[in-house]
Amino acid sequence: MTKIPFALFSSALIASAFVMPAQAEEYNRVSFSTEVKSEIANDEMHAVMTKTAQASTVAAIAKELNNSINTAMQIAKRYPEVVVTTGRQSTYPRYANNSSKIVGFTGTASLNIKSNDFEKASQLIADLQSILVIQNIGFGVSKELRDSEEKRLKLQAIARFTSDAQIISQAFGANSYKIVKVSLGSNNYYHPMPVMATAKFADASDASIPAQNLEAGTTTLNYSANGTIEVDK
Repeated sequence: MTKIPFALFSSALIASAFVMPAQAEEYNRVSFSTEVKSEIANDEMHAVMTKTAQASTVAAIAKELNNSINTAMQIAKRYPEVVVTTGRQSTYPRYANNSSKIVGFTGTASLNIKSNDFEKASQLIADLQSILVIQNIGFGVSKELRDSEEKRLKLQAIARFTSDAQIISQAFGANSYKIVKVSLGSNNYYHPMPVMATAKFADASDASIPAQNLEAGTTTLNYSANGTIEVDK
C-alpha cells in the first residue's frame, strides 16, 4: 500500500477547504438577458455607379475610363451636399472563342455616392446616367444617428436589466440582490437596404433623365444586456 506523506495530505485538505467556500458562493445565482429595440428612419443614401469599356489595348481602356470618371467628378462638384469618391477599377483580357489568344480588354471603374440629402443625390445620379450606369442603391442609418440612438438604447437596456433583476429577485422570495456580472452590446452592423434602382430609373439614353423619388425605409437597432445576479434570501 502506497503511503501518502502527511504534509502532502494536509496540503490537499487545506486547498479543498479554500475551494469549497468559493463554490458555495455561486449558489442563488440567476443568469438572464434583456433587449431593447428601436425602429428609426434611414437618413443616409449610398449608391455605386460604374463605367465599363472595351478596347484592343489596356491604354485605350484606361483613357476612356479616366475621361468618364473625370467628367463625372466635374458634374458631382455641382452637388456639394453629396460626397462622391472614386471606387474600384479593374481591367481583364478577353479571349477568342475556345482559344487562349487575347483579342482585347474589358475595364470597369466605379464611383461611390453618399448623402443625407436624398433629393440632391437622386438628381446627381440622374445627371450621371448619361455617362455611368447604376450598380446599386441602398439606404441606411448614418454613423452620427446610429451612435446617438445606441447611447439612448444602452441606457434603456441598463434600466430594463435592473428592473428585471428586481422582479426576478422578488419572485425567488429574496430580500435583495447584487449584480455578479453584466455585459452590454449590440449587433447593429451597417447593412444598407438595397433598392432595385436600375429598373426604376429612366433609361440612360433619354435626353433628360428626371430624378427618381425613392423610399428610404427604416432600420431596427437593438441593444442587449446579459448578466448574472445573486439573490439574497
